[in-house]
Amino acid sequence: MKRCAVCLLLPVLFLLLPGASAAAEKMKPGMWEITSTMEMPGMPFQPPPQTIRHCYTAQDVQQSPVPSDSSCEVSSLKQSGNKVNWVVDCSGEMSGRGKGEIVYQGDSAYSGTMSMEAEGMTMKTKYKAKRIGDCK
Repeated sequence: MKRCAVCLLLPVLFLLLPGASAAAEKMKPGMWEITSTMEMPGMPFQPPPQTIRHCYTAQDVQQSPVPSDSSCEVSSLKQSGNKVNWVVDCSGEMSGRGKGEIVYQGDSAYSGTMSMEAEGMTMKTKYKAKRIGDCK
């Protein structure tokens, strides 16, 4: 059960990260579609890809520093050109450590990866996002 909770945390982290860096300031506000694919070696099944829609406001894409929830803290945030890398440490019930990267493709798309080690297992997630219009 805890493993599933950690799995659910990762997509939430992705929503928090894009609007938080200098590279993301070029990101257009609006409705975005984000698809993530997770690999969990050793699990009897692999979760299917998940697609969600999220409205990034003008404030979201300019926010700094990187937001985090009460149990996870983002550190080692580095930007180079259109790439942003980070490390995240989570404590409490969903403790673990991870690292990730976002690569922006202009102001209307990004892709990235994140790996998280928690409870003795490694979860790797690939994601891609594109702006699909204005928020409603």
